[in-house]
Amino acid sequence: MSFAATPIADAIAVEPVGENRYRAELSDDYTVLGYPNGGYLQCVLANAAIAAASDDGAPHIHASSVATNFIKSPTVGPVMLSTKVRRIGRGVSFVAVALSQGEDVLTESLVTVSTFSESSQQRYLSDGIAIAPLDSCQTVAPFEGFRLHDSLEVRYDLSMPKWWEGEVEGPGEIRAWMRLTEGGQWNALNVLFATDCLPPATLSLGSTGWVPTLQLTSYLRRVPSSDWVAVRQWIRSIADGVAEEHCEVFDESGELVASATQIALVRFTQGS
Repeated sequence: MSFAATPIADAIAVEPVGENRYRAELSDDYTVLGYPNGGYLQCVLANAAIAAASDDGAPHIHASSVATNFIKSPTVGPVMLSTKVRRIGRGVSFVAVALSQGEDVLTESLVTVSTFSESSQQRYLSDGIAIAPLDSCQTVAPFEGFRLHDSLEVRYDLSMPKWWEGEVEGPGEIRAWMRLTEGGQWNALNVLFATDCLPPATLSLGSTGWVPTLQLTSYLRRVPSSDWVAVRQWIRSIADGVAEEHCEVFDESGELVASATQIALVRFTQGS
């Protein structure tokens, strides 16, 4: 059963509660197996970083990169974000953010804050994304425990393995179109969520649903120009129980709007 999700703008909001400190309320609507999703947490951390940079006089309004270490998963509910502006520059600023509950720092990020130009010309030195047209892609039944998908409409490219039907021969790749169903359009902040909200690409290789992220670095390149974005997520390597996963996000104009790399623990079903 699908539920109306809290709009993402509300779910990632931060409020100042003192010098270099912000409060946020982590929403159950953006969780996987009961734990807040990593891309969602990056939205919250980046929001605090942008606010802290602005409070220190920075003119920048976008987070162009977010490098996050997930020390321990926070729980749904109130969190505190402590910020330290490392540098205010003409083109970019740097802010460190630590997310804590009680006395424990659970997640830390270093955020690069800048401002995207609306007239920038992009040179993409790769092949872009080869994805089936939106109308040819398929919506599948909700995955158990992926509460975050209540906030999204996702349509999967059927040329990739249908791991939800037991196809686990690889390649370790997922391609899909997605759009927000609650709270409007993708923007230069919430698109961080898009870099980490698909199921892990290891599922097409026979992994279990247990794939906790250890480190996630996301790069934002421009403001998305469409409601739908095309996402390619793939596995680069797996060794010693750790997977290296990459993600690219394109808007309907074919422009790269965001990319990400993460390392995550992974387990496989017996015999796969």
